[in-house]
Amino acid sequence: MALNRTPVARVAMMCGPGGAGKTTYAKRLEREGWTRLSFEVEFWDRGITTMPSADVVAEVAADLKARLLSHVAAGNDVVLDFGFWFRRQRDEFRELLAPHGIVPKTVYIATDLETILSRVGDRHGRQADDWLLTEQTATEYFEQFEPPSPEEGPLEIIS
Repeated sequence: MALNRTPVARVAMMCGPGGAGKTTYAKRLEREGWTRLSFEVEFWDRGITTMPSADVVAEVAADLKARLLSHVAAGNDVVLDFGFWFRRQRDEFRELLAPHGIVPKTVYIATDLETILSRVGDRHGRQADDWLLTEQTATEYFEQFEPPSPEEGPLEIIS
């Protein structure tokens, strides 16, 4: 007797500072059939076009986690188009997914500051994936970013 089992979903955690190119890569996976979850899209869909309060961020994070778990339970591949700027954030999602037998892959978009500043300078804030960042903010994000390491788990570095 054959067992009908839902296939184990794949999860990719996009990782890099603002302007690195995470969304461009995530949209490519989305075109290949992956479900893309994004804070910026969720904010935009709620009418939020500037950085929201910590309470709103926490509410959106909880919603995105619930949607992630729902998708992986159904066997859907998911790309988390977040930032995962800090290891603790990446670890939090690894812990969330572990009970479901999923080991997410971190996709680190390694981009230099000059390229990032050029990209954020071209943004106009007309859509969710065009989130405005000042040069100062983008530089601060770049300086605070904690690059992932292979000891964290599966890692793909794109430069």
